[in-house]
Amino acid sequence: MEAQFQTFLILLAVLAGTALAARRFNVAPAILLMLAGVGLAFVPGMPPVELPPELVLLMVLPPLIYSASVAMSWREFKNNLRPIVLLAVGAVIFTAAMVATATHYLIGLPWTIGFLLGAIVAPPDVVAPLAIARRLNLPRRILVVLEGEGLANDATALILYRFALAAIMVGHLSLPVAASEFFLIVAGEIAFGIGVGWLSLRARKWAHDPQVELTLSLITPYVAYWLPEHVGGSGVIATVACGLYVSWNGPLLISSATRLQGIFFWDLVIYLIEGLLFLLTGFQMRALYEKSRAFPLDDIMIATAVVVAIVVIARFAWLYPATYLPRMLSPSLRARDPSPPWQWVSTLAFIGVRGAVSLAAALALPFTLPNGEAFPFRDLILFVAFGVIFITLVGFGLGLPAMVRWLGVADAGRSEHIAEHEAEIAARRQALDAALQSLDVLTAEKEVSDEVMRLLRARHEIRVNQLPDSLDPAHHDVSAAGTALTRELIVAERKFIHDLLRDGRITDETRRRIERDLDLEEASLANREYRGAPL
Repeated sequence: MEAQFQTFLILLAVLAGTALAARRFNVAPAILLMLAGVGLAFVPGMPPVELPPELVLLMVLPPLIYSASVAMSWREFKNNLRPIVLLAVGAVIFTAAMVATATHYLIGLPWTIGFLLGAIVAPPDVVAPLAIARRLNLPRRILVVLEGEGLANDATALILYRFALAAIMVGHLSLPVAASEFFLIVAGEIAFGIGVGWLSLRARKWAHDPQVELTLSLITPYVAYWLPEHVGGSGVIATVACGLYVSWNGPLLISSATRLQGIFFWDLVIYLIEGLLFLLTGFQMRALYEKSRAFPLDDIMIATAVVVAIVVIARFAWLYPATYLPRMLSPSLRARDPSPPWQWVSTLAFIGVRGAVSLAAALALPFTLPNGEAFPFRDLILFVAFGVIFITLVGFGLGLPAMVRWLGVADAGRSEHIAEHEAEIAARRQALDAALQSLDVLTAEKEVSDEVMRLLRARHEIRVNQLPDSLDPAHHDVSAAGTALTRELIVAERKFIHDLLRDGRITDETRRRIERDLDLEEASLANREYRGAPL
């Protein structure tokens, strides 16, 4: 137990150090974390750390999917549902079929094994691509489609995985029955996820306690995931539906205290889960290397190269027709949603990074068949899955910034970012105007002293004056200087309060209350900084 705890502390230290290095060299942390995991696995004396598949599929995946779903806009998800479904369902099935065909004819794998391998490597990861893409100022729609795909494609892949595994275990599979079960699973999980989201929000509203509400929010994704998974579904669709329901209906039901604490709580939880997940994924290289000694190296290399080539080609081969063909066939769709530039489609096709879910699905394969024979090609599937993850994450992750610069996609993203911030400033001003009108109505209905009115109007004027008039570079410089000076004033005030505490003129409880106000003001400054504006 002590050795395991020491290993855990080492992983946390490596996680923190790698995050600092990623910021220093401007590289996506997921890439360095996986490389660090591979290097750490071969350090002499380092005990082996295995990644239990049930840990990823049952413990790690639910909060990751739920957090991403809550952070996503239901309106944007709904408006982009067609491309999301085409990628999350169509592209996964197409890729799995392409992998099965290629491995059957080029490598000689049985069809069922090929489909199983295809289901494992077909879905791009939900975490790594977004972590890389968000750093590149990509257009908002690319990020929305990418995020929506990452949320839903695991469900398609895991359902295909279960069907292929059942076919191998029992020796046959009825495609019509499998198709009908697929649609029943999707419909049932959507309904169940919405029900869990509704129940979770009502329970949190009744709690009236931030700690209890945060505990309920942590339980919610597991409730949404575990029951459908236990009865034969994937659990992913239910968790996504639950998160989107909470995202759309939660703002008016969740208290401000819970929301403020929840942001920091969930940011830390997701940061630790994602970091340790990529570290442990890299750590599997040691176990795979030890197994590879009894396996022909040429077979591993050829199979990995074939599957990597197929998953890359299949994504490009699916995305271009799926993007342009519906618009060619439907004038109404073409008028309502014009074709995006080919550079956008190429960028989306290039971001096909595989992640830990693929490795977990491979690790979850049984060792034997029901008749006691060894599960066919199990080690080969493990090697290929890890190879696909490593090559797509490191190779494509490092090459994506150059690809984006070459295609010029970031220019459109920066223009969108500026327009978004201008709309935000306008919305803030309109909200303040609405609040001022409400103030006039409330004071007309109630007896309010002149002093209270002066305080309320002064507060309102301060908030109005804090908003920038525009996003031009000159005003940005003035705003940045004011923000920097305000931070220095907060530091001076905090130091003075600390001196009062040391002199015994205030209590610790008083100091904490004052510091909380200062912390909230400093957080408000960070929230008002308009990054991405022209400098």
